[in-house]
Amino acid sequence: MRAVIIGGCGHIGTYLVPRLVEDGLEVISITRGVSEPYLKSGIWNWVEKVQMDRTKEEAAGSFGNRIAALNPDIVVDLIAFKQSSVVQITDALKDHVEHYLFTSSIWAHGPMAYSPTSEEAPRHPFSQYGIDKSDCETYLNKLYRIKGFPMTIVRPGHITGPGWDFINPCGNKDQQVFGQIGRGEKIYIANFGMECLHHVHADDVAQVFHKSIIHRNQALGEAFHATAPAAITMRGLAEKLYLWFGKDVNIEYLPWKEWSAKINNPQFIASTEEHVLHSDNYSIALAQRLIDYQPRYTIFQAVCEGVRSLIDRGVIKV
Repeated sequence: MRAVIIGGCGHIGTYLVPRLVEDGLEVISITRGVSEPYLKSGIWNWVEKVQMDRTKEEAAGSFGNRIAALNPDIVVDLIAFKQSSVVQITDALKDHVEHYLFTSSIWAHGPMAYSPTSEEAPRHPFSQYGIDKSDCETYLNKLYRIKGFPMTIVRPGHITGPGWDFINPCGNKDQQVFGQIGRGEKIYIANFGMECLHHVHADDVAQVFHKSIIHRNQALGEAFHATAPAAITMRGLAEKLYLWFGKDVNIEYLPWKEWSAKINNPQFIASTEEHVLHSDNYSIALAQRLIDYQPRYTIFQAVCEGVRSLIDRGVIKV
C-alpha cells in the first residue's frame, strides 16, 4: 500500500508518518521545501520525500495530477484549506485512490447548541477558517453520497505538543504567558475564565488518521473529532499550570474591554475573542466506537509536554 502524506513533516505528519511506516506502508511525504519533522527518528530514512509547492502547483492546475501520478492507494491531506483545493485534488484522484483523508477543524462547527457537541451537530461556522473548512466538508460529503468517493474527515482540536506555539490559558498563542505562570507572576484572563478550550496532542490527531486507515470500512463517509478526552476551562488550565510549577495561583479576571486594553495586542485579542466565542467542547464517542480511538493525552498532559519544550528551547524562562 502506498500512502501519500501532504504536509508530512508538519505537526500531525511528524507522528503519523512513523506510524504508517511501522505498519509496513510505503510512505511518500510531500513538503513545500526542504523540511524536517519536529521529532527526529531513523524511521524517516524509509520515507520517500517529495518537494511540491501546493500554491504554485494549484495555480497552474497541476497539483492534483502530480499527486495522482505518485499512484497512491491512500492520500492524507493535512494542508487543504479551501474548497477549490479539495476540488482539484479529488478530481484527479477519482477512480484512482482507495482512501482520501481530509483535515478539517472543530471550528467547522461554529457555535455550539449543546456541550459536548457530537459530529452530526449542524454546522454554523462564523470564523473564516471554520467557514472554509466547512465548505470543504460539504463538498466531500456530497462527493461521497453521490459518487461514492472514499473519503474520511478528521476535525482536530487545538493542536498541542513540543516544537511549536499552542493555545495558552488566555486563549491565544502568546507563549510568554506560560513563562509568567512559571515565575508565579499575575496573568489576566477575560471574563470569568469559564469558556472552554479543547486541545489535543498532535500524536492523538495522528492516531485518528491512523485508525481511520486501519478501520477503513467503518471510517468511510464519516467525520471524526480528534480531541483530548475532555475539554478544560481557561481558568482551570491556568490554575493547574500554576500548581504544576509549584506557584500560588495568581489570576485577575477582567471584563472584555478592560482585558483588551490591558493586553493591547490586536493579534492576541482577536485570537482570544475567537476562542471565547467558540468555547470548544466536543465528544469523541463516535471515533471511540467506530475506529477504537483511545487518546493517550489529557489536555493538561499535552500542554505540559509543550511547556517543557518551550523551556528547553529557551522560548520562555521560569
